[in-house]
Amino acid sequence: MYDGVIADLIEELGRLPGVGPKSAQRIAFHILDADPDDVNRLAATLREVKLKVHFCEQCGNVAEQDLCRICADSRRDATVICVVEESKDVLAIERTREFKGLYHVLGGAISPIDGVGPNDLRIRELMQRLADGSVSEVIVATDPNLEGEATATYLSRLLNDLGVPVSRLASGLPVGGDLEYADEVTLGRAFAGRRRL
Repeated sequence: MYDGVIADLIEELGRLPGVGPKSAQRIAFHILDADPDDVNRLAATLREVKLKVHFCEQCGNVAEQDLCRICADSRRDATVICVVEESKDVLAIERTREFKGLYHVLGGAISPIDGVGPNDLRIRELMQRLADGSVSEVIVATDPNLEGEATATYLSRLLNDLGVPVSRLASGLPVGGDLEYADEVTLGRAFAGRRRL
């Protein structure tokens, strides 16, 4: 349909996760219509991100220094580690302002169908962090899907062998939801995780 540089731009934008062909085309034409200063600022920011941002040496979260801001914060509780799949999960948990410990980012979840096994994740690094015995609890906060559950089960078996207490985030009905719209698995978990009032 298009050729030359605009076709290349649409193709590159279409490689982004969640961006289909129509969205890529819309973004490409937005860039064409945008002020040149805005486009230059976007291009400079993309280059800067690739140059400056890497992964924290301790937890695997995104960072501009050797340690991310969470690992560098001495006020955090270093005896509790929350294990998540991706850096975006850290942000989601931090928005709650409920968790005051440290994180460990696995870099994905176990998914045999996608060829991702335990050795492809940052599990070895987690075990090294736990080796000194200073951690009193590991909270597994992987996604409540098949891959996340497989990862949580694998980690709980591995960590229980070390004698480290392991907990899993609760799952069930969302606040503001209706029972009639809940699927069987969600409703079943809500019953299993019920608590006294």
